Amino acid sequence: MHTEPEQQAPAADSDPDWPLAATRWAQITLAEDDPAHFDADFWLQLMRDSKSNATCISAGGYVAYYPTRLEYHHRSKYLGDTDPFGTLVEGARSLGMSVMARVDPHAIHADAAEAHPEWLARDRDGNPIEHWAYPGIWLTCGFTSYHREFITQVIREIVRDYGVDAVFANRWEGYYGISYSEAARKSFRDETGLELPAAEYAEGWPEYVAWRHRRLGELVGIWDQAVRDLRPHARFVPNLGALAARDLAQDLAEPLAPLFIIDKQGRHGIEAPWAAGRNGKRNRGVFPDRPVRLITSVGPEHQYRWKDSVAPGEEVKTWIVDGFAHGALPWFTKFNASVPDHRWVQPIVDAFNLHATVEPVLRDLRITAEVALLDPTRTGQLHAGDHDHEDGFYHALVEARIPFEFVSDQLLSAERLSPFKLVVLANAEQLSDDQCAVLREYVAQGGSLVASYQSSLYDEHGHARADFGLGDVLGVRLSESSRAVKNNYIALMDEHPLNAGFEGTTRIIGGTNILGVELRVELRAESAVRADGVEATGVVPWRFIPDFPDLPMEEVYPREAPDRPAVICTENANGGRTVYFPFNLGAIFWEALQSDHGRLIANAASWALGKAPEVTVDGAGLVDVAVHRGDTGVAVALVNLTNPMAMRGPIRETLPLPPQRVSIAVPDRPVKAWLLVAGVDVEPTVVDGRAEIVIPTAGLLEVVHVDWGDA
Repeated sequence: MHTEPEQQAPAADSDPDWPLAATRWAQITLAEDDPAHFDADFWLQLMRDSKSNATCISAGGYVAYYPTRLEYHHRSKYLGDTDPFGTLVEGARSLGMSVMARVDPHAIHADAAEAHPEWLARDRDGNPIEHWAYPGIWLTCGFTSYHREFITQVIREIVRDYGVDAVFANRWEGYYGISYSEAARKSFRDETGLELPAAEYAEGWPEYVAWRHRRLGELVGIWDQAVRDLRPHARFVPNLGALAARDLAQDLAEPLAPLFIIDKQGRHGIEAPWAAGRNGKRNRGVFPDRPVRLITSVGPEHQYRWKDSVAPGEEVKTWIVDGFAHGALPWFTKFNASVPDHRWVQPIVDAFNLHATVEPVLRDLRITAEVALLDPTRTGQLHAGDHDHEDGFYHALVEARIPFEFVSDQLLSAERLSPFKLVVLANAEQLSDDQCAVLREYVAQGGSLVASYQSSLYDEHGHARADFGLGDVLGVRLSESSRAVKNNYIALMDEHPLNAGFEGTTRIIGGTNILGVELRVELRAESAVRADGVEATGVVPWRFIPDFPDLPMEEVYPREAPDRPAVICTENANGGRTVYFPFNLGAIFWEALQSDHGRLIANAASWALGKAPEVTVDGAGLVDVAVHRGDTGVAVALVNLTNPMAMRGPIRETLPLPPQRVSIAVPDRPVKAWLLVAGVDVEPTVVDGRAEIVIPTAGLLEVVHVDWGDA
């Protein structure tokens, strides 16, 4: 039996504003043997030194680190008569910190599996699924009574006995693949009339994904209610991994989650350091106004699972700082409470103290941009898939110092797009007719669009269209489907702003996958009216050079003049502009990192914006820029990503920035300016409605704050 123990009186309720006030999180993820040797004083001192104001501590689920009274809730073998969870909760409370209890329900021990086989995830043949990394334990199914009843009891026990502000669940979905447990089979059959799909993307897959989203959303609701029944302002918070809120039905997640925690703990492979900030943007693209916290591990994130290790300190600091510059506030995690290697401690303290320095200004501002990058989901899929196109456009915009935000296609509406002057489609292949209509109207109302490759060639289900869904907006028709090429080039044609910076050459590298397109007939005239009634003109400043051999070397020369359009630019009488690239520009830039491709993307964005940017940052180095705006001021965060291995992922050292010139559009009023990290006032130069500030140098971070509120 696993009956719930007699209820005790609940602790005093939480402060209802704790999700906003808890801005620097210290997480201790305990190992089973930690109760035998952990040093609570070390962790509490680290919380003080890092100015942490919240903590997440392992409590239960797979292993209980407190004296649980629930049968089959496995106590740590080393627990004895101790209560490490309770000790840390009490210590954190003495520091005035918010406290979150971590649970992990994805696996159970053999005794529980034997007593409750109905809790287990199962393969297609009905066999229980053993844990992939540790034999003798078993994976659970998120659609059984283990999650909906037993873990609910665990959560209630923790909240009732320790009065925590929240319960945080890791791997809360149980087995991530398709579980063929009897409970899952029955639920899916009852709801859809279908059998579970035989594999990913097999028959019934879209229905499965929708069902899974709904059921998991309901589960979050059950656990959240269990917490709030005991403490009305306490909450349940699911770990949503690195995919924003895509594994929950949005209408179920939005009213429940008080904040989103992104479990993207560091770089993978040669991932660029700006990937940390991208997490904040991506989550804000789904839930624009919901608090976001980014988990950073003190160790490396790698397929070899070196969890009990330490990453280079400068890399850890950069990940944290780029994250909070873009709104994903800091949260560090240390796996197990033993500390054989102390090299991570000071970098955590440094990064958290940087946040404490700039927080008083940034917390009252909102992150804004004039440019949005569309974040396309893949309807009917659980996995995000290939990001190469996005990565290329993302890096090009960072390198060009163009501030930008994400907009999720889940929220694509006129209202959501209204703050932006330009929307970029890196390769938004799958767009529904309704989504195309929203983008069409956005351009008709004066918005601009930059699109690449197969954007809008497929509907939301992945079915190919005969022509682009946005062909009228982009001014093109499809004449040939995508084909792979080598040795491809595009040639400069007419004078155009997109050709800026290419002096000295008549051609550059093209793509490795190209489409055949032609300018729509109505745009070949000097001025014409589009299908939606908007007057527009189109030009082709770049054209493909027809294929020619890449071997033998004696044969490597073009035979024909440039012909098919490679870049199509359209100007609308109402102010909007569009640029379309019929090749894999983002993906090939990310693969080859040829500067010409990055310049072409930056030129397209600058021209399509059609105005002087609200904020510009000029100077040498690789800088990730975020603009935080309020009613009477602007703060521009510059994250210095300049390091010897900037495009290889690892960071050994951050090279100090040379002087940077920041220009900000300001009202016709006296302005004041400060450098928040340097802690000094600066005298801005105001000319033609723009305040210019020179930053003499900067380390990892500097924030320029310009304010006109006291004028």
